[in-house]
Amino acid sequence: MTTSDTTASPIQTQVLDGLALANEVRGHLAESVAKITQAGHRPPCLAVVLVGDDPASRSYIKGKQRACSRVGMESVEHMLPEATSQDEVLALIDRLNADDGIDGILVQLPLPKQISPAVVAEAVDPAKDADALHPTTSGRLMAGTAELVSCTPLGIMAVLDHYEVPLEGAHAVVIGRSNIVGKPISLLLQQRNATVTMCHSRTRDLAAVCREADILVAAVGQPRMVQADWIKPGAAVMDVGVSEVDGKLVGDVDFDAAMGRAGIITPSRRGIGPMTITMLLRNTLLAYRNRKNV
Repeated sequence: MTTSDTTASPIQTQVLDGLALANEVRGHLAESVAKITQAGHRPPCLAVVLVGDDPASRSYIKGKQRACSRVGMESVEHMLPEATSQDEVLALIDRLNADDGIDGILVQLPLPKQISPAVVAEAVDPAKDADALHPTTSGRLMAGTAELVSCTPLGIMAVLDHYEVPLEGAHAVVIGRSNIVGKPISLLLQQRNATVTMCHSRTRDLAAVCREADILVAAVGQPRMVQADWIKPGAAVMDVGVSEVDGKLVGDVDFDAAMGRAGIITPSRRGIGPMTITMLLRNTLLAYRNRKNV
């Protein structure tokens, strides 16, 4: 970081409104679903599986249920006890795979320790893989041919496009290498001709790497890890992390400190979260169309 960086006048940081964008996209989805039903077809249907009684997961599922209803889609929920075995979950997935009335399947994470997320992800029919976690789906993303794409990364890309953040030739730094966010968002950014650096717990001098980023994606679940002086002045900061600190939801980025430093930033509330649910609806609609040729 140069001296001029530390003494420059504060930047007028734009706080992105992910909820407003999500509502706009959901309006388009609702129009598409209405056309389908008006033509005499049934609406798309998303099946959600929850194992256990995690309050946050239950809250997420209620949000997905409401979102489906508002765009005219149907949803079914399968709430299973914490002690449910892996074989029981796999048997349910087999039934959902075979059910022609189900178009998208989402198994809510995290799962209890007796159930392997990788095994569960591989059991879902790739044609109904609304969360885009099946190895086949991931392979298609690597090849640049995926239609169903991980929901949070797809939401990030939609936000960047809506706010006209230049991607071609930009240096994007992604903190976190999960299969759900870090890896797929890195691939999506590369496909748009950004130069991507993936960082993780073994990255040397993480702060210095972040300072080079035109686009910074933080997805590690470490509250307020990214400090203001990690951010290149004027950078686009996409904060995916959500943690609870003293009863308050905070992100991976020290939001208050980043104001006046970042060019644009997503907040912990009304940020990427609403777009994640919206892209789940998008994937379900796309899976329906691909299966039914509608």
